[in-house]
Amino acid sequence: MWVTSSTELIQTPTAVALGKFDGVHRGHQRVIQPILHKPADAEHIYPTVITFLPHPQEFFTGKPRTLLTPLDEKVQQLELLGVKQLVLIPFDKELSALTPEQFVQQIIVEKLQAARISVGQDFCFGSKRSGTAMDLQVLVAEYGIPVTIVPLITHEDDFSVDEETERISTSLIRQKLEIGDIERANQLLGRPYTFIGTVVKGQQLGRTIGFPTANLQLPQDKFLPRQGVYAVRVARINNQDTALNNCWGVMNIGDRPTVNGTHPTVEVHILDWSGDLYDKKLQIQLIKFIRPEQKFSNLAALKAQIQLDCNTARNFFSHEMEP
Repeated sequence: MWVTSSTELIQTPTAVALGKFDGVHRGHQRVIQPILHKPADAEHIYPTVITFLPHPQEFFTGKPRTLLTPLDEKVQQLELLGVKQLVLIPFDKELSALTPEQFVQQIIVEKLQAARISVGQDFCFGSKRSGTAMDLQVLVAEYGIPVTIVPLITHEDDFSVDEETERISTSLIRQKLEIGDIERANQLLGRPYTFIGTVVKGQQLGRTIGFPTANLQLPQDKFLPRQGVYAVRVARINNQDTALNNCWGVMNIGDRPTVNGTHPTVEVHILDWSGDLYDKKLQIQLIKFIRPEQKFSNLAALKAQIQLDCNTARNFFSHEMEP
């Protein structure tokens, strides 16, 4: 997939999905689908997702914002959907000052050469978010560009939410992750919430108590869910050796209070597996929240609890694999 932050390097013409797309969740996927269906006469139109860097909220507040899908992970998910191009439009003072009419003329028409557009029903654009999805539809009509406005998703045949209070959104998924409701978050995403990171050396305490762990270094802007212990699925990234693919594990997210830790770490113990993973890239899928992080009086108590956590994970996964 072609990824660019330069409007001069965009492959045109484009079929465009516009939005922030943090999480690439089920609602986002519904917005992206219309640009993937090529009419017979549109062979050379590039299915393109347009998003902004930095996140607009980060620009206006001046505070770093953690993301459900940092850039590399977003690229991976969009590529799986069939998107051919991701354009990261620099979100700066100049862009934020554009009126809806200027945004359409300068970005959508001139830079993107959009042949068709898809947006969510709640899409806003232009200075002070003054333009709506309906405004976009009207403004681009004079250029002959059709716009698909995708309704907000609150119900699907195989998946439902409380239609009065909930719709699929990035903020709702973040809320579910913050309280450890990983199953619900995964439903909203349409896939397991995932960590992708490189194994680095830690204190190597786990191996001294019989539970060696892989210490995972994540992108700095990766959103961390509730601290605690999770049952996870583990796989290697970009490696032909499938020995580690689809292994089960137990992961701890937290400050490690028992050993006087001072900052959050992510450590994974892989069940029934041993080997050297240093400098290897792992993909960790969070499947079930087991318990909150605890401080134990000594290492023996910690070891006993880790054994219980492993047993809990084994029991869970054994039921998951039953026909």
